[in-house]
Amino acid sequence: MSREEMDQLGWDSCDIILVNGDAYVDHPSFGVAVIGRLLESQGFRVGVICQPDWNNPDEFMKLGKPNFYFGVSAGNMDSLINKYTADLKVRSEDAYTPNGESDKRPDRAVIVYSQKIREVYKDVPIVVGGIEASLRRIAQYDYWSDQVRRSVLIDSGADILLYGNAERALVELTHAMANGRKIEDITELRGTAFVRDTPPSGWTEIDSTRIDWPGQIDAIPNPYEMKEANTSECASENNKAGENADPDVMPVKIVPMPLQRKADFDPETTYIRLPSFDKVRNDSALYAHASRVLHQESNPYNARPLMQKHGNQEVWVNPPPIPLETDEMDSVFGFAYQRVPHPSYGDARIPAYEMIRFSVNIMRGCFGGCTFCSITEHEGRIIQSRSQESIIKEIEEIRDKVPGFTGTISDLGGPTANMYMLRCKSETILKNCRRLSCVYPGICKNLDTDHKPTTELYRAARALPGIKRIAIASGLRYDLAVEDPEYVRELVTHHVGGLLKIAPEHTEQNVLTKMMKPGMGTYDRFKKMFDKYSKEAGKEQYLIPYFIAAHPGTENTDMMNLALWLKRQKMRVDQVQTFYPSPMSLATAMYHSERNPLQRMSYKTKKMTIPRDINQRRVQKAFLRYHDERNWPMLREELKQMGRADLIGKGPNALIPAEDAPGGRTPRPGFKAKGRGTPGKGQKAGVKKGTSYGSRQTNASGKNDTGNKSSARNNEQGKAKRVRKLK
Repeated sequence: MSREEMDQLGWDSCDIILVNGDAYVDHPSFGVAVIGRLLESQGFRVGVICQPDWNNPDEFMKLGKPNFYFGVSAGNMDSLINKYTADLKVRSEDAYTPNGESDKRPDRAVIVYSQKIREVYKDVPIVVGGIEASLRRIAQYDYWSDQVRRSVLIDSGADILLYGNAERALVELTHAMANGRKIEDITELRGTAFVRDTPPSGWTEIDSTRIDWPGQIDAIPNPYEMKEANTSECASENNKAGENADPDVMPVKIVPMPLQRKADFDPETTYIRLPSFDKVRNDSALYAHASRVLHQESNPYNARPLMQKHGNQEVWVNPPPIPLETDEMDSVFGFAYQRVPHPSYGDARIPAYEMIRFSVNIMRGCFGGCTFCSITEHEGRIIQSRSQESIIKEIEEIRDKVPGFTGTISDLGGPTANMYMLRCKSETILKNCRRLSCVYPGICKNLDTDHKPTTELYRAARALPGIKRIAIASGLRYDLAVEDPEYVRELVTHHVGGLLKIAPEHTEQNVLTKMMKPGMGTYDRFKKMFDKYSKEAGKEQYLIPYFIAAHPGTENTDMMNLALWLKRQKMRVDQVQTFYPSPMSLATAMYHSERNPLQRMSYKTKKMTIPRDINQRRVQKAFLRYHDERNWPMLREELKQMGRADLIGKGPNALIPAEDAPGGRTPRPGFKAKGRGTPGKGQKAGVKKGTSYGSRQTNASGKNDTGNKSSARNNEQGKAKRVRKLK
């Protein structure tokens, strides 16, 4: 991180310099540490410039000129989501910065860092990656400017973009450059995107630039056909691209094709043309269509390259990377991480590190396909799991090396708590599948839902000497858990510290179908199991349900019904989440286009309800917090407009009290329990049994919203006292 450290190592230069928006924490939960250690393991000298002052060019020159390239990332979080709430208010804390200081990274950090590097080193290649770049690899709707922006490749001026978990591509790219290949010639790597001037010669182009291509295409004149082209040859689905083709006469064979039509083209020489940037910017329906195509081409085993025109340039996106095997995952997590922040930060507190320093990531990916979430677009739908031996070894390292460890592992999880080792039963089916979710509208019959590996992992971890408790803090996918009662018993008996996070997100089918989430019948099944096994274990424990307000397609009536459900369940949610349109998610396409990309696109399709107006978003959020007297004036007005004044007043059927009720308000509970949260999850929490018995959560910046700074031990003691008081 400094010239002094380079001198200590005897380096005259670095091979790669990583520029990153986070503080440097040498821990496998921090992307820059993983990438740095990976490249180090391949024999390269790696320098790191973290959170540079982007107004000072000297900051980007302090390690000198790298031999191969600069690697640029915004950090573990998108720089805009990290800085702004869903209501576009500036957050008070940056969880990935020493002492939580804000304004240590610029908005759109990937673009700013890349441009600053280009100012001082015009000829050095720039490689961009991380979640911010990954979710902006093609034209994308930008919530913060309320417009469709170009691919980050165009705006940053980078030479290549690595998306998703890019270990394979990064190693291959770096070795290729070390062997003398120019970066502009490295076009074959999976999980990469780059700019080119023209399509590759001899390929077949599937034209998906329109929404309403008819089903039968052979009789339709090809609007892109060149005079020298053979029409019958172009229309033949069995003719391999490139055979007898003169590249000077016919660079590509273009076939208009509807998305739902099956075709038999050579996958090695076929790509899909998306609507251009200008088209999707000016036509929101085409934007939704392009989003649909992108998500259909997300299986690395059958995805085809995508190409999208930006002015006179073409952005080419290669298929996603092949998932890492278990031994490769073990290798990535087995590097010599120090598991602490860099010494240059001294005693400064880094909130995100405090949250994860005693946690263990056991897997990657998520096959849930929730439309509001971008995990799938970044990490993929195929679960990549570590071996039990690798995980146990990391727990032992935490026990033996990490300062402040008291015997509690704060989490064994990942994107979800219970997808570890779950996979498709058939490799053939897996490689041909194009489903957006393995669990919606129901659990796929080809999905192995046996949680035995997870149960065995829990038992092995608990048995380690010096380990007092293994907590599960990652969100639980309860529709999978109910398929394995033994797992639920194990979880509830040994790994729930009074509160367990789950995410039904909503109660109304109208909204759940837009989210691709299961109905509340599954929630009820899980709750019965949870209560049964908690009672058998002699524990009083509660579920913490997460809900989202203002999701695309949500009517105010839906939120009213959700509020009534909460009241019937005697739940008072303490912190809630308003829908946040993150780049590239399907729900964001809904938000922008008012159309549902889960269905076949048409200009004639009725548009969706989008709670876009700030007042409507506040009303919907207020329904989730129906018990907060500050929301009552707003809710009274809304209920009257909805013709539901019967919900105002006294009695079991009323949602809120009347304005002229004694005192104008109802008594509020006198205490709140504080549990745990994770950075980046959003502002959501739940409460149980008619009191404000909720969990301490963090907002997307990792800030502790309740201000609780006590230790986990004190939390547990306080929680036990509150449970006794509740009884």
